[in-house]
Formats: sequence, C-alpha cells, structure tokens
Amino acid sequence: MLIELAIGDAYGAGFEYADRGFVVAHNDLTGYLQHPGHDTIRPGDYTDDTQMTLAIAESIVSGEPWTPEHLADRFVAVFHRDPRDGYAGRFRDFLDTVHTGAEFLERIIPASDKSGAAMRAAPVGLLPDIAEVLARTEIQARITHDTADGIESAQAAALAVHYCRRHLGPTAEIRSWMGRQLGSRWATPWRGKVGSKGWMSVRAALTALSTGQSLTEILRTSIAFTGDVDTVATIALAAASHSSDVRQNLPAALLSGLENGPFGRDYLYDLDQRLHAAVG
Repeated sequence: MLIELAIGDAYGAGFEYADRGFVVAHNDLTGYLQHPGHDTIRPGDYTDDTQMTLAIAESIVSGEPWTPEHLADRFVAVFHRDPRDGYAGRFRDFLDTVHTGAEFLERIIPASDKSGAAMRAAPVGLLPDIAEVLARTEIQARITHDTADGIESAQAAALAVHYCRRHLGPTAEIRSWMGRQLGSRWATPWRGKVGSKGWMSVRAALTALSTGQSLTEILRTSIAFTGDVDTVATIALAAASHSSDVRQNLPAALLSGLENGPFGRDYLYDLDQRLHAAVG
C-alpha cells in the first residue's frame, strides 16, 4: 500500500493544478514528469501526502498510545528528519519552527477543511473494526483539521482502504457503501477539476476507484480530473492496492523511478510489511 500511494503522490506531483492541456498531453504513465510551473520537487519524489502518511503508519507500528501528543510528535519528527517541499507554504513554515509535538499542539490553529487529514489517513483503514477506524481517524484529523468536513473526509479516505482490505464488496459499489456509512454526498460521482477541500479529493478518489479495473486506469483517471490530483491519486491507490477487483499493474518505470533515499522505496516497502503485521 505505501509503495502504491507514494507512486500516486509522486506521479501526481507533476500534474498538480497544471493546465488541462498539459495533463491531456502527458498523462500516459510512462514516467515521472517535472511540474511545468515549479522545480522544487524532482520527478519521482513524493510530497507531504506520503510523508504525513509515514507518521501515521509509524505510530500504528510503534503501538504507542493513540493520542494527539504522540501523533504530533510523529508529524514533527518525520518532517525534520527529511525536510521537503510539497506542503502548503504556511504549514511548511510552521513545521520549520516547531520541534516537539507539544509545541505543535500549542501553536497549531486546527481550523482547516482541506485535504491534509485525508491524505494521511490510509493506514488507519487497515484496522479490523470500523468503529475503531472512525475513532482513530477522527483523533488524528482533529489535530490539524478540526472541522466537520476535515474529519469526515479523513474518515472516508480511511474507510475506502478498510472496504478494500476487508473485501466488503466490489469496488464498483464503494461509493454507495460510503454513502451508507457517512451520508449521501459520498455516493455522488465526482466530475471536473478537484479543488483544495478534503471532500473534493476523496470524492474524486472514490469515483476513480469505483470506475477503474486496474491501478493504471485508476491512476490515469485520478490525474485526468486536474487540480489537486496528487492527493486524489494517493487516496485512490492506497485503497485500490488492497482490492481483489483491481489489477495490480503499475508500470515498472514508476516503481523503479520512485525516490529511494533513506525514506524512499525500500523504506516504504519495509514499513508496509511491519504495518500489515501490526494490524493483522
């Protein structure tokens, strides 16, 4: 799962909010692209979506208490051990200046309804009980996104993984199932450009997941929406990587081209093994 979502994130980073013409011309999955508008993220590097997911995954693996304090410690630690671009500018500046979880919690203003809590929620969805998935996802979301939409979009992202991992139904029916869990808007297909709100990214991811039969199709569809597509692809591939309905056929070029520094491809693979062992 962590490899697949990082590939979605890194591939999507080359297209995030790019012009539709650029997306149409280059969304062919042949390799990673340099974003046409900025060069701070190199092709094949993942962004904050994956880095924050590592914090959640490492928290689960550690078995430490699932508290805002411990989670905030993880958010700070994963950033400072491997500072990178991809975060929203103000949040990146904030992370630069905090060095403990206690300081993070003291200074954060958790009023966002954007996608940050949803993009990192996938590991929670591996837990075997829906009530626990919802409760733990809400705790992690409230740290930075203590709004109704911020929390619910994170829960939907985690539940998508849970649905696929626990084989609760075909992927074609995931939107209707999500509607029964969280409300009717989650059953509505997404169309058009994806904005910055968390519910937008998750609904687009659910649409890509429910209409695609392979990881390549789901990834291409996620990017074709345009807008905040790295987050859409991260959420969609995290869930799809667990579905028996979905062919696991990401191109070899995307796997080999994914960054492989200290916290890159090999680390992601190892952490994924430990994560799945921890949740059973």
